[in-house]
Amino acid sequence: MANAQKVKNKKRLRKARSVRRRTRGTAEKPRLSVHRSCQYIYVQAIDDFNGCTLAAASQLEKELKAESAGKTKTEAAKLVGAKMAERLKEKGVEHVIFDRGWFRYHGRVKALADAAREAGLKF
Repeated sequence: MANAQKVKNKKRLRKARSVRRRTRGTAEKPRLSVHRSCQYIYVQAIDDFNGCTLAAASQLEKELKAESAGKTKTEAAKLVGAKMAERLKEKGVEHVIFDRGWFRYHGRVKALADAAREAGLKF
């Protein structure tokens, strides 16, 4: 059983690397990296050249947790995407490169991306 988990993790990492191979973030156009767990969703804007995170948002923040109470995970992902776009706009960032990691572009990941686009981010 442990061996099967190792194989699964290797496949996940290979998928994530293949996506990230094509994406490099800069200060003007950061990489918008999404992580989705079973319960929550996290997103951060990363400047790969300087190796720093410009902004981050997650469903676990007090403000977003209160707003998303009683909503579905997809609706909560929309709130996180809109909040992230708002934070990046404050820093003067309008263009980003979307990094879905090894997650498929549907469901919560797509909802987050669509909400960020509606809030004014371009990618």
